[in-house]
Amino acid sequence: MQKSALITLLAAMTTGGLTAAQATDLKLATVSIPEMKAVYGQIQPRNSVLARARLGGTMVRLDVTEGDLVKAGDVIAEIKDDKIDFQIKAVDAQLQGLDASMKDAKVELDRADRLVRSGAASTQRLDQLRTQLDVITNQVRQAEAQRSVLVQQASEGAVVAPSDGRVISVPVTRDAVVMAGETVATIAGGGFFLRLAIPERHAHELTQGAPIRIEAGGEKLQGELVKIYPQIEGGRVTADVEVEGLDTDFVAARVLVELPVGEREALLVPAESLTNRAGIDFVAVREGDEVVERAVVVGEAIELEGAPQIEILSGLAAGDVVVTK
Repeated sequence: MQKSALITLLAAMTTGGLTAAQATDLKLATVSIPEMKAVYGQIQPRNSVLARARLGGTMVRLDVTEGDLVKAGDVIAEIKDDKIDFQIKAVDAQLQGLDASMKDAKVELDRADRLVRSGAASTQRLDQLRTQLDVITNQVRQAEAQRSVLVQQASEGAVVAPSDGRVISVPVTRDAVVMAGETVATIAGGGFFLRLAIPERHAHELTQGAPIRIEAGGEKLQGELVKIYPQIEGGRVTADVEVEGLDTDFVAARVLVELPVGEREALLVPAESLTNRAGIDFVAVREGDEVVERAVVVGEAIELEGAPQIEILSGLAAGDVVVTK
């Protein structure tokens, strides 16, 4: 009897401060809330572009390393092929010889033209000299075109970044010999997203456009499930999540993600209706004309329609009238 009286007195002390104006009654009913599944997602770049060597040769300059930020068109490395310089010098010497031959051909053509006008030479000789000058002119044009090709090849030794982004891999070193088409750097750009690998038993509960809760770098973020891949590999479904404000310092970093995989029924009470004493949570409940406190076991905090709610695992049932402040 003494223990019962003590509990009654304690309840009266804790609820006696609520006046009719201060207290609000709330009749409990089950609410459908999403069933969340905790998985890990990896930060992935939208585009992973390779900066390749267009020329085979020796890497004489390398200006980037892993983690650097680059802009599209930036020169990140330079490759040199000494054979091209020798070929350009050979063409330059050929052009000098052709230039001298062209000058002589023009002088001979002018002399023959004067002799033809004076009647001292035939027009056949004049035609031969004109043809010879045309041949030399075409040879000069051919050599100039060849030199332009060699200069263009030499300029292709500059390795440029194909897009904006962060350098995530540099598989070559300075003074290394590289071949045309070999990868010099891998650049992650175009934005970042989360890629999830979800157990296949949850595949049918996944919904495109579903909100996703993310915890990355100590911050809680919101994302959206934007794509679900139809192929299952290794017993897992691949899905992509778009997130704003995602920390992209480390590509392929794993972050904790909670995604909805179904719905369940739960009892929710306003957060302000809970009272904690000696590590035990109490909720004031109206029983007829009296207000008593019941010890409850609480679950996770859920925001419902902009108001913080607490899930009640035990201690209350649907139909109970909760007194809130």
